[in-house]
Amino acid sequence: MELLNYDVLAKSGYKGYVLKSAPEKVLQFGEGNFLRAFVDYWFDVSNEKVGWNGKCVLVQPIAAGLTELMNKQDCLYTLYLRGRQNGEKVDAKRVISSVSRCLNPYDPEGYKAMMAVAASDDLEYIVSNTTEAGIVYDPACQLADCPPSSFPAKLTQVLLTRYKAGKPGVVMLSCELIDNNGKELQKCVDQYIAQWGLDAGFKKWVDEECTFCSTLVDRIVPGRIRDAAEVARLEEQNGYHDELIDVGEVFGVWNIEGPAWLEDKLPFKAAGLNCPVVPDVTPYKKRKVRILNGAHTGFVLGAYLAGFDIVRDCMQDETVLGFMNKMLYDEVVPILPLDKQDCKQFAAAVQDRFNNPFVNHELMSISLNSTSKWRARNMPSFLEYIEANGTLPPCLTMSFAAYIAFYSSDIQGLTDKGLVCKRPKGNEYTVSDDAWVLEFYNAHKADSAEDLVHAVMTNEQMWGQDLTAVPGFEAATVSNLKLIREQGAKAAYASCL
Repeated sequence: MELLNYDVLAKSGYKGYVLKSAPEKVLQFGEGNFLRAFVDYWFDVSNEKVGWNGKCVLVQPIAAGLTELMNKQDCLYTLYLRGRQNGEKVDAKRVISSVSRCLNPYDPEGYKAMMAVAASDDLEYIVSNTTEAGIVYDPACQLADCPPSSFPAKLTQVLLTRYKAGKPGVVMLSCELIDNNGKELQKCVDQYIAQWGLDAGFKKWVDEECTFCSTLVDRIVPGRIRDAAEVARLEEQNGYHDELIDVGEVFGVWNIEGPAWLEDKLPFKAAGLNCPVVPDVTPYKKRKVRILNGAHTGFVLGAYLAGFDIVRDCMQDETVLGFMNKMLYDEVVPILPLDKQDCKQFAAAVQDRFNNPFVNHELMSISLNSTSKWRARNMPSFLEYIEANGTLPPCLTMSFAAYIAFYSSDIQGLTDKGLVCKRPKGNEYTVSDDAWVLEFYNAHKADSAEDLVHAVMTNEQMWGQDLTAVPGFEAATVSNLKLIREQGAKAAYASCL
């Protein structure tokens, strides 16, 4: 089987959209699975739907990467978007042709080529996803480094080269999973401008001519297909060998914080893509954390105690699904500071995403660090619901009891891997969390339900406050914990419906 490239693709009989050459409008730091299934997909669809006619130049952000492999395949790769949409199973294939080439800046020729793109007339956007650790200011980086180790230092060099070439500013689209990613990136660039003693005209150009956008990305990208038999079957169908096959879920949204003019400049809105430009991404992050992540933490721990192992199976159980939906639609969505219909649509998409027939998302993997997760994802909704309604939200209240039950179910002891517990169906499982959290639960393993709940709720290191101050919460949690222990988590969830 021949390796995928433009000639091999043509011989394979592929009937989809392909764009062989176009101006290089995007410089993208990051060549991994996520950006290729997300950003490069958006630009590829824009080329097809609205004739955007642009290519992305990828830059390998660290010394080891995919440059050689990408270029061997003419930067073509097969993307499968899989999951459920509006309740229907989707398995869509697309060969992405929006990437022109991949550069390794740790090679002298690659560094030189990166700077040539920086100074080009065609460049309009710089995109990055260099992981959460990528947007950091490292004072060890110097202007003379070719390249410096940190991404913001590389970006400062790229922008300086463009400024010196007399070219207009660019739009920065930061996709790293940190708060205010665009603002934090600009802050790092400003620090290098000061450290390196760069002139005031350059700083003015960066501040006034360039647009640093914070963005919120949302698409689950499993990436590789690990089943060798499935890979062989797909390649037989495709008629080529692809070392860069990528897989993402069907759902995708890219919220970009920027000026109003940017929505018309970007091709995404015209192409019908879910990529709104908004004045502030903060409410959309809150929507994602409260609905998507909050749903996971809210139902998963009790569902595991009830005997479930993967998320998809939970979505096919009337009680667990009903519990999750009541929590989202009755307790979380009504208090979010966004359009309610939009939030309901997002919640409906969550059910489809969790019911993905192609992803075996294990409940135990979601359970990691559930103490801090419940505090960040569920507690704000819980407290705001009480403030708005004057009563306890039944499902969120139950989810807290399920959290305690999960961390205290027939504790066997503490090991170097975590807190070993046993669920009702008999198997042992290991709770993973901060050491002090696990030590706390191990120390309280002989407590009565009343004493354990009181100890948990008054632990301000866990919650940042004394939760016994919430009227009725302690008594309700004791009652819920006893119900879970005596009748099972599924019966406890059913009691909320």
